[in-house]
Amino acid sequence: MRLRSQRAKGRKILVPYVTGGYDDSWLETIQAIAEAGADAIEIGIPFSDPIMDGPIIQAASQQALDRGVTPASIFAQLEKLDIDVPLIAMTYCNLVFHSGFERFGGWLSMGGVTGTIFPDLPLEESHKWSDYAESIGIANILLVAPTSSISRSQEIASASRGFVYGVGLMGVTGIRASLAESASKVASSLKAITDRVVLVGIGISTPQQAKEVAQVSDGVIVGSALVKRLLDGEGPNGAYAFISSLRSGLDDL
Repeated sequence: MRLRSQRAKGRKILVPYVTGGYDDSWLETIQAIAEAGADAIEIGIPFSDPIMDGPIIQAASQQALDRGVTPASIFAQLEKLDIDVPLIAMTYCNLVFHSGFERFGGWLSMGGVTGTIFPDLPLEESHKWSDYAESIGIANILLVAPTSSISRSQEIASASRGFVYGVGLMGVTGIRASLAESASKVASSLKAITDRVVLVGIGISTPQQAKEVAQVSDGVIVGSALVKRLLDGEGPNGAYAFISSLRSGLDDL
């Protein structure tokens, strides 16, 4: 992924999250947020037991599953996209191990995906997938909790590829009225121990919150605040407006 080069230019990195297949306009939404200034886009692959996701993303995932979406169908549709923005697949280990590495890796390649995030894949069990993914040009991105020790954070950051995902607060994804103090703390801790790109997600809902945490981190990941707008029917135009507002806030730094 090109995030390191974006950081070198002084740009704060913005990675929005969209649930794959949530409705018929989801590909148009991805196109819109790419045009609005996203530096990479996280695609949620719906799963029936999304342990990291709060009510909003759970609702979007269930809506997609009710429409008959499968991992294979999502990646096949992603193949139709023509955007110059890296795509990251976010899902859970069950889907990967059930499918098998080669089959799942084939889907990723078909969809033009260059990174993966599996929140339930601990460091100690990540190496087989990470090694396989790297062999086919996929970066496996690992998460660091705000409660992780310095030594643990160093291990995770060293093994992570693409960037390091700093978890902004303990809990599931969702919209928060104010930024958790732990968001800036995890960013500061990671920036002190690694040269990898450090992005913070979970609990970042507004341009001001994104701007606040990006003063310490290299950028932000924003999911629930965008997905809520999509579930409310704002569609690609609403997504474009929201991501543009986040981009403008980050560009003010």
